[in-house]
Formats: sequence, C-alpha cells, structure tokens
Amino acid sequence: MSETAGHTNIHHLHAKAQDEATDNRAREEQENRGATPEHDLYAPEVYFNRELSWLDFNWRVLNEALDQDIPLLERLKFLAITASNLDEFYMIRVAGLKQQIALGVTDLPADGMTPEEVIEAIRSSVCRMNKAMADCFLREIQPGLEQDDVYLHNYADLDDASRKWCEQYFMEHVYPVLSPLAIDPGHPFPHLLNRSLNLVITVVDSITAEERIAVVQVPPVVPRLVSIPVRQGGYHYVLLGEVIAANANALFPGLQVRDSWRFRVTRNADLEIADDEASDLLKTIEEQIRRRRWGAVVRLEVDHDMPKGVCRMLQNAMHLHDRDIFRVEGPLNLADFMDLVKLPKKTLKDAPFTPRIVEELLGDHNIFSRIRVRDIFFHHPYDSFSSVVEFIEMAADDPDVLAIKQTLYRTSGNSNIVKALARAAENGKQVTAFVELKARFDEENNIIWARRLEQSGVHVVYGIIGLKTHCKLALVVRREKQGLTTYAHLSTGNYNETTARLYTDFGILTCSDEMAFEATAVFNYLTGYSHQTQWNKIILAPISLRQKTLALIQREMENQKAGKPARIIVKMNSIVDSQVIRALYRASQAGVQIDMVIRGICCLKPGVPGLSDNIRVTSIVGRFLEHTRVFVFENAGDPEVYFSSADWMPRNLNRRVEAMFLVEEPVVKERLLNHILPTILADNVKSYVLQPDGRYLRPQRDSGDEAVNSQEHFIRYAEIAYREHLDEENED
Repeated sequence: MSETAGHTNIHHLHAKAQDEATDNRAREEQENRGATPEHDLYAPEVYFNRELSWLDFNWRVLNEALDQDIPLLERLKFLAITASNLDEFYMIRVAGLKQQIALGVTDLPADGMTPEEVIEAIRSSVCRMNKAMADCFLREIQPGLEQDDVYLHNYADLDDASRKWCEQYFMEHVYPVLSPLAIDPGHPFPHLLNRSLNLVITVVDSITAEERIAVVQVPPVVPRLVSIPVRQGGYHYVLLGEVIAANANALFPGLQVRDSWRFRVTRNADLEIADDEASDLLKTIEEQIRRRRWGAVVRLEVDHDMPKGVCRMLQNAMHLHDRDIFRVEGPLNLADFMDLVKLPKKTLKDAPFTPRIVEELLGDHNIFSRIRVRDIFFHHPYDSFSSVVEFIEMAADDPDVLAIKQTLYRTSGNSNIVKALARAAENGKQVTAFVELKARFDEENNIIWARRLEQSGVHVVYGIIGLKTHCKLALVVRREKQGLTTYAHLSTGNYNETTARLYTDFGILTCSDEMAFEATAVFNYLTGYSHQTQWNKIILAPISLRQKTLALIQREMENQKAGKPARIIVKMNSIVDSQVIRALYRASQAGVQIDMVIRGICCLKPGVPGLSDNIRVTSIVGRFLEHTRVFVFENAGDPEVYFSSADWMPRNLNRRVEAMFLVEEPVVKERLLNHILPTILADNVKSYVLQPDGRYLRPQRDSGDEAVNSQEHFIRYAEIAYREHLDEENED
C-alpha cells in the first residue's frame, strides 16, 4: 500500500472512531438522565430511508413535467431528466442494494430497512413513476407538440413518400451498422451494452416454418429521432427502432419477420477501485470504464405488450427477478427526447435569460486590482460564470502571474478553463491541475482533458487513493510591487461552463492573506504529505469537517440554553449522516430554530413533536438545479456564514476531500442574510415542505399572500441591477 493510501486510511479510522465516541457519549447522557427519553435518537423510526427519499426527489422533478403552467418543451426536458435520473439510480444505488443481498450484508442503515424491503418499495414507486411519465408523454406532451407542428409519427401511419424515404435511409445509414444476433442452442444470449435499446424479433423460416428469435441492438451511433425531410410544414420524426422493425426483413433473407418488441437493459455501472489495483490510477479508471458497459443487469424495461414467453426468455437469460422487470407504455428511454428541447420554438420554452456581469467587474478593468478592493461574490447562474473563466484566462496570459493551481471535478466538453490552463503552461507558468478521475460518469471526459493538459506541460495530479477530491478551488500566484500575492477562487460548484448556466452556486474571489495561505495548504495536502493542523478559514474533510460541523451545532444548542440568540440555516443537496442528524435533533429539542433547504435526499424527519418540532425542511425544484451549499450559524448574534462543496453525507464527511470556507466580507454577508436566504426561505411557488410522514406538500398560500418564486426573483434582480448600471453609465 502506498504512503498516500495509508495516510488516507488513518483519516478514515480516525473519523470512524470519533463517530463512535460521540455517539457513545450521547447514549451515556441519555442513560444518566434516568428515564427513557421520549424519542430514541438511534431508533429506525426517526429516519427516512435514503433511497426512497431520493425517489421522492425524482417525483418532484417529474412534477415539473406534469405542471401544465410550464412551457411544453420545458416539461419534456423535465421528463427526460426524470428518466435519466432513474437510469443512474439503478446503475448505482439499486445495483449496490443487489450486491448487498448477494453478499449477505447484515449491517442496516439508520432507518433499519433491509435491502430486500428497500428494493420492493423502490419497485412500487418506480412502477407508478413509469406510468405517470408515459401518461404525460403520450396524452399531453406529444399531442401538445403536434399542435405546434412538431410530430412524432408511428411508422404504420406514414404516407407512401415518407415510407419510401425511410426505407432508403435505413439501407444507407442503418443497415450497414446492424448485427442481428440469433438466439438458439448454438448462439447463446448476447451480452448487450448498458443502457442499450434493443429489438427482440421473431422470424419464421419459410422452408421449415420453424419460429426463431433474434436480437438487434438499436445503434447508439445513429440518431434515435429520425427527421423525415419529405414531410412538409413543421418538424416530422419517426423513432429509429420503428424504422428498423419495419425494414427488418432485409436483415433475415429467406425468413419472414413476424413481430418485434423493444427492450432496454440497465447494468451495474459503479466503479470499484481497490487500493492495491490503483498504482496507475489512469489505466485503472480506463479499464473500469470499459467494464461498466458489461456489469450485471439490474433492470429490464420492455414494451407493455411483449408476450409473457418472450419476456420470460429475456428474464432468464439475464438472471433477473420479477421485480427487476418493468413493462412500459410508450417510448422507452424518454431521455433521448431531450434533443427536441433544442428546437427553435421560443413559445414552448422559458423566456431567455442572460446572466449579468457583477458590478465590480463591469467596464475596463484588471480583475486582480478589482479583487484587491474587496472580495467579489458570485451567485450563479444569475451572475455570469464568464467572470470566473476570465480570472483563469487573464492569469494564463498575464506575464506577472507565476503559478496557477486548480481542482477539476467535472469540466464541460469544450472547456475554456482547461484551454487556459494549457496555455498558461505553454507560456512558462507553473501550472498544477488536480483532475478527479473518479467523478462519476465524467471519468472518460476527464481522462481526455488530463492527457491534453499533460501534453501542454501542466503538472496533473490524479487524485488520492481512497478519497474522491470534490472541493472547488483555484489559486493564482502573482508578482506585484509589494511582493507575491495569491488570489483564490472558492466555490460550491464545478468549473463547468455548461452547468454553470443551469445550476445555482455561490463563489468568491479573494486575496485575503489568511484564506490564500490555507487554500495553498489544501493543495499541499492534495499533492504531497501535508499535515497542516491549524485551519481557521477553511475546514477540510476528511480532516475536521465532521467535528467542526458537530461543534457548530453544539454551540447553537448551548447558546439557546443560555438565552442567547441561536439559529441554524442550511441549504444543501442532501442530508444523510445519522450523527449530524442526531445533533440537529438535540438542538431542536433544546429549542434552536433550524431551517433547512434540502433539494434531494433528506433522512431527517422534521416537525415530529418532542423530536424535531423546531426543524423545517423545504425543497426547491425549478428552472435551475439548486446546487448551492451554504450554512449559517447565529453565533449569539454575530452570524457565521460558510460556503461548502460538501453535503452532510457520510461520503462527503469521511471519504472525500471537501472544503467548507468562512465568508467574512461584510457586503457579501449582508446580501446573503438580508436578501438571498430570506427569499429562498420565502419561496412558496417552487418549494415543497417535508412532512413528518415523508410527504412533500406545496406550502399553503392565503388569497392575499404574495407568490414568491425565488429563482424568478433572482433573475429579475440580476436584470434590474444590470439595467440600473447601464442607466448610470448613460447618465455619466
């Protein structure tokens, strides 16, 4: 085992020991109080199940597709996202549950549900979800698109000219890449690709009259939505699978195609990298990506009218249980229909929105001189991410910049930031890029960019064995009159120019000496063997983030008991960690008011009398993906505000390198505490309130209440602020 791996395992063991010690102390405190507490904080009934809570989140995404007040193509987008989310859920989470069953794992999560119980509950929810998705597409989305001249035709309904065109298209563009695969004693069932759409076809031998079965994969290299140019007026499509099925006789000369049905395979796609396998992490990841295509099948989706015998044949061939089979009405894999969202149909989409350039960076400027005036705050996507790109690009070309260091977790396909890092190295600067190869489903993209960076002279670091590097951090070291100055960008979001237009995130540009010193120490920890012990502005996982989080919650509880102002406001993606949940329960029992905005998974039960009366949990699902992670602790009237890359989940606190950093700039704190967070907490249009029984309900609005859609409010705020600046410039 490498020294780095050993260093990592020490953190794991230390964190685990601290968890157990804290929990044991809490149990002793309960026992010392004498009577059995009203609520056992370790009892399964005080927690929601992680997987079922995630499904609840996907239902909230689906609800956006079901909302008839949303433009039609936006509804289709949410349908596609719901389907794509389900794919990843099965490839990772359900695959993990099935592995637990196979291995006989007996350790249960805090909620006490066995893997078998969870899988059965998942199936029940997903069956209802599939039906709701199909009904929405077939009965609302598709007819609605036709009213706006966007047609998805059944092949059988095409006119002669369209059929003739499709036949020619099939022979020229599809037939050459197809490989019909016979299924018989001499031809075992083929190993089909993960997430592949396939046809099972029955054919009859014209000589022997014997019926046979074959499988044809719908080729992913050909667009699934086939545009028919001979149709006049509007946009006309037919599904590639229907084109193949209608022309399948060409694949079986001498036989007659009798019937065909679609099916889709989902496989286990989680990467498993053992420490002793990863001496060359790059090659290991590449091999695991190849294996991902062939993992064990975890879900089979089939046409709703597929005969039982054919379905049973597929089930047996893939060694699946009945609970793994899903009959679906309508098209399989609605995620493929995301392509329609790109159509130039303005009336079917949200009104366009252009992010603003923050006031500090408007006009001619040197970005470094502006940062020296005061920290610059970004609220993406309302504030343009182009300013962050400009920061790296200017550093790459500035002759006074000596070094750039940056973490890259998920980057966009044609990243200007990656290009700037490469250019900086070519310009002779010392450039270090920490590329996280294990960013799930972005591994292949990251490998490509990592190699290009290396070819440009960038020093590329490929991660720490046993830990996933998830912090978002960039450093620029610049030579100035007074000496070397270090500029830092710290963020809750990835350096991804595409998702920065779709995700809400916070970021800070600063040249604070103490923040810069600690940010440099983070990179030393990532690239070397740093044992930095003093962290005042940046709290790092897995070193001390868990302990600091628990201490901050404990401080609020003690302040409440002492009669001092106490309150906690948190906004993040998910909360799963049972130790942190218990700390929040205790704080609530002490009277601390806790407001939580949790977009996705929430294993904490709010509003339970005597347990969590003072905890309110909401979830916002809207036009943008809520991704900001911010934590506010009242601190006896002197609020402390932190941004973070981490959710309160065991993986973030124990198995990832994460950074939570203190926000001290008064202007930024004022905007957060008096504008941004109050608006988010007041949202009564796109928010849901989590009930003690697990239901998510829209907040009740009285007739006189103002409708508050926080995302639309921030869009208007950004537009108004930008217009006011233009007016001021015109006056000057």
